[in-house]
Amino acid sequence: MSVSTHGLRLRNRSHALRNAVELLSSMRFSISLLTVICIASVIGTVLKQNEPAVNYVNQFGPFWAAIFKAASLTSVYSAWWFLLILAFLVTSTSLCIARNTPKIFADLKAYKENVREQSLKAFGHKAEAALAEAPEAAANRIGKTLVSGGWKVKLQRREGAQGVGWMVAAKAGAASKIGYIAAHSAIVLVCVGGLLDGDLIVRAQMLLRGKTPYAGGGMIADVKPEHRMADNNPAFRGNILVAEGTQASTAVLSQSDGVVLQDLPFAIELKKFIVEYYSTGMPKLFASDIVIHDKATGEKIPARVEVNHPASYKGIEIYQSSFDDGGSSVKLKAVPMGAAAKAFEMEGIIGGSSEISNGAQKLTLEYTGLRVINVENFGGAQASGADVRKVDLGQSINSHLGAANKTVIKKELRNVGPSINYKLRDASGQAREFHNYMLPVDMADGGPVFLMGVRDTPADNFRYLRVPADDQGSMDGFVRLRAALADPSARQEAVRRYAAKAVDPSRPELATQLAASAARALALFAGADANQKDGKPTAGLQAISDFMEANVPEAERPKAGEVLVRILNGVLFELSQLTREQAGLKPLEPGDKTQAYMTQAVLSLSDAQLYPAPVSFQLQDFKQVQASVFQVARAPGRNIVYLGCALLILGVFAMLYIRERRVWVWLGPVAGGVEDQSHAVMALSTNRKTMDGDREFEQLKSKLLQVTS
Repeated sequence: MSVSTHGLRLRNRSHALRNAVELLSSMRFSISLLTVICIASVIGTVLKQNEPAVNYVNQFGPFWAAIFKAASLTSVYSAWWFLLILAFLVTSTSLCIARNTPKIFADLKAYKENVREQSLKAFGHKAEAALAEAPEAAANRIGKTLVSGGWKVKLQRREGAQGVGWMVAAKAGAASKIGYIAAHSAIVLVCVGGLLDGDLIVRAQMLLRGKTPYAGGGMIADVKPEHRMADNNPAFRGNILVAEGTQASTAVLSQSDGVVLQDLPFAIELKKFIVEYYSTGMPKLFASDIVIHDKATGEKIPARVEVNHPASYKGIEIYQSSFDDGGSSVKLKAVPMGAAAKAFEMEGIIGGSSEISNGAQKLTLEYTGLRVINVENFGGAQASGADVRKVDLGQSINSHLGAANKTVIKKELRNVGPSINYKLRDASGQAREFHNYMLPVDMADGGPVFLMGVRDTPADNFRYLRVPADDQGSMDGFVRLRAALADPSARQEAVRRYAAKAVDPSRPELATQLAASAARALALFAGADANQKDGKPTAGLQAISDFMEANVPEAERPKAGEVLVRILNGVLFELSQLTREQAGLKPLEPGDKTQAYMTQAVLSLSDAQLYPAPVSFQLQDFKQVQASVFQVARAPGRNIVYLGCALLILGVFAMLYIRERRVWVWLGPVAGGVEDQSHAVMALSTNRKTMDGDREFEQLKSKLLQVTS
């Protein structure tokens, strides 16, 4: 029996109805639907689902973001067309099963013993032999031999013109056809389970009970009942955030146009969030010690939730999804990045905001995140070029072979300490995000630096300003140097000291010339000169470069630039010494460490001119309050999906590894009526032509007919 790809053919007068039922129940239609679902699943995997609309606009632009939203590609698995295709697939596959199952079971019972002798000679695997046994005795022997080999056998007695003959019909591997039913039933079960555990039931309740998504803000307790699901909701999957020492009993179900709140029959209290780390600083365990408070009975059930080890209560699974800040308190110090800015301190709560003022400009400081552990890779990237004289071909090949976890890039993971994320939002609502580390970071190409990151949109990567740490391990030296750079009197004093040290006192005319050059270079670097680019004053090394391009011939620029940079470094060193003297600190000692500090300071002062905020907030102190994000789910379709997966595995293995075989042996009387002899015709049929089938036929021919090739 071969499974037909055609559908059900109704005996109905309506031609359209017959065609519709035939198409819906055909295997080709099911395969087409399954292909569309696979394509949609690929889209849902590649494109991040259920993100805020602004994220899609930032990443793809307003045109494509609108297209994606209109086609529901940002929420594929809950889109109406995806659920409709699933429903059609379930219906189509069910009709295919209903159409073919009776034929399969009928075929399982049939031995097809009525096949004719001439038909056996047309098979691909066939053999003939003369046996020194009567037909009945040979039939019994062959039948017993086949039964002992695991075959199911049926004997049929036939009377003909030449006498009585016997047909031996045997079959094996019938489970291959059961595999067809199991595999197709698995598709139905998995789809049904997916529909039950998806948004279908939530959307049905929203449609039938008048529930609507909530798109506003505020406290969860203030959300009206029309945006809430009852605690007896048969199927849902949502997230709930619980801070240490607090309780929560309302989960958030994300929708494409807002959220729906799901009330739980219990409250979750987070006693402690636990995170353990490897020696490199990478996390190895996330766990939450919780207490479940039953609302109906008041019972308290302690439990522990770990990744891949959920807790369960009243049919609701509680998974460790992620973790977040639970309202940590932070103390920040404002570091002046502009000439008019002043230092001050701020205190706030993560998730909250504070109002600050920069003269006429009003800004809102939003505390967005605190990370106590930051693991970074300081192994360095592979160089872009290689010296061919030092290339080890064997080592190069070996680095690309072997285990899949090998890498040609060296990794050096290191915990660099806490960091703070915040946003500065202006009166128009535009905001920039900042990411500053609390402690200085030792870089491979220099001394310790404070990293201060900034980005304009969430889709961008952070761009970091490296501020060197002074001999006290703080940023104060850089702040004093930047303030002095903006002070004309301090610049003048630094130029005087530099010229006095660099020139022999007996040649005052050289000191005057050097002082003029140094003053001009320092003014350009500080942005105090009238030099402009695109109508805007320039500063830093860019101002030096623009000045040289405008005033120095191209052939003389390398030499002039080297001299000018040497003068600038010397004056800035004197300026730094001046600030330390005014602060009551001892002067910097010349050496490699001081040189590295001043080199990084020059680069930082140049880049700081482009810093887009008047101040930078550095983390001074914090009190961490952790929170767990749990995923709570009531999934009645889970067991159905598990059953479907088991059937799918059994069905695929049955269809691929179990061969259906049938054997027929016709034993007829020989001419002349000799009773103790018979003529045998044997044939083997299999659903797949393989080398195993050829080998099995030769073995059966040798056992049953006692014939060797």
